[in-house]
Amino acid sequence: MIDTPNELKDFIVKILEDKNAQNITVLKLGNEIPLATYMIFASGRSTKNITAIAEHIVYELKHTAQWPASAEGLNNSDWILLDAGDVILHIFHPEAREKFKLEELWSKKK
Repeated sequence: MIDTPNELKDFIVKILEDKNAQNITVLKLGNEIPLATYMIFASGRSTKNITAIAEHIVYELKHTAQWPASAEGLNNSDWILLDAGDVILHIFHPEAREKFKLEELWSKKK
């Protein structure tokens, strides 16, 4: 059972590691950003790979953790956004991650 944002973050990071996601970065958002407690960034090797990772995380959140989650961009996208409430996860194709530089943007907002 997941009770805290930190446990949720750890649950998601463990799945990312198990599924061989690359370059996993966790950003703790400050209190001045009420959007979420954590934002996680990770990369996959291909659009098919990032879709598989995202679908697995959504499945595990819903069925193992009984935690609501939704994902955007699952259909052949190079960037998938997964919203799990206290944790927002971005899974990128490496080129898209470099192009959008969201980590830099959110790091500056802290």
